[in-house]
Amino acid sequence: MTVFYFLYSSLFSSSEERFVAVMTSLWDDLNTLVDSPSSFTATTGERGTIKPNEDFDAEHNVEALRNAIEGLGTTEKTLIDILTQRSSAQRQLICKAYEAATGRTLLKDLKGDTGGDFEDLLVALVTPPAAYDCHEVMQAMKGAGTKDSVLIEIFASRSNQQIKALSEVYLEETEEQLIQDLKSETSGEFSEALLLLAEGNRDESTAVDAEKAKEDAQTLYSAGEKKWGTDESKFVNILCQRSIPQLRQTLVEYKNISGKSLQESIEGEMSGELEELLVAVVKCVKNVPAYLAELLYKTMKGGGTDESTLTRIMVSRSEVDLLDIRAEFKSLYSYSLLSAIESDLSGPYGECMKAICGGDD
Repeated sequence: MTVFYFLYSSLFSSSEERFVAVMTSLWDDLNTLVDSPSSFTATTGERGTIKPNEDFDAEHNVEALRNAIEGLGTTEKTLIDILTQRSSAQRQLICKAYEAATGRTLLKDLKGDTGGDFEDLLVALVTPPAAYDCHEVMQAMKGAGTKDSVLIEIFASRSNQQIKALSEVYLEETEEQLIQDLKSETSGEFSEALLLLAEGNRDESTAVDAEKAKEDAQTLYSAGEKKWGTDESKFVNILCQRSIPQLRQTLVEYKNISGKSLQESIEGEMSGELEELLVAVVKCVKNVPAYLAELLYKTMKGGGTDESTLTRIMVSRSEVDLLDIRAEFKSLYSYSLLSAIESDLSGPYGECMKAICGGDD
């Protein structure tokens, strides 16, 4: 065990310097940015690890789940095999068939028969994507203090459609407007930026106006690097409203004007939650899978694991772009996401997470 820990620790520590160098290179490389594909326009199922099961039979799956749950002791392997090998839409059909057959909800039975991180992971799997995002946002705003990092991750990486869908669920479940509740929980320019993203009204045009990109780049340069003090509102308005293709061109033009990347300027000019949010937006404009791969690395780095973030990213991207996240992870850290999960996690939670991750790279 001591030898294993040493090897595992060495794996992470030896990659630390390379991580910094590679991440700097990744976020500064704008040569192929404008024409790169974007996860904001990805169709569900295209680059995910979880696909619809071709031999899907909801009633048969319900019978297997009942045997696993109602028998003496819960058979975790059956729960994992079924819930990680069916698409979200198929899992919803299973939930309906389960309730029709038992008079109980699968969600309630899973909560009653499992526990801890494994329970949270199974609950995430049987929750519709929009509702899951919504519940994560609600949890982040719950109690004293707001978990800004969760709000930043979700609103920076989700498409307009995903944001509007989670807002609709929020309204259905709370009878309150998400925008209004976010406004009461946040403040300052950070609040302004978050509220713009939470409206889900980012321009979706695919056309790029090169002159407008130059103009915006000059506006950002004049609002930050070129003056004493920073006009943060200019950064907020441009980064949270322009289309992804337009912003990619703007990032290129900004570096031509300033000699720095926009991310470098934001990190040098700002601080706190606003810096974190705008850096996340810039990273997602460039490469959502790389941004999420970086977050996944951090969840398993050093002592302890951030299971809530790990669960949220793995489940929410399992049918969107988890294959691309895996590829970015391997490119950044020279070992696969699967090997990191195998080293860091154990028990039913680890087995379930490995099944969601899929193959090695």
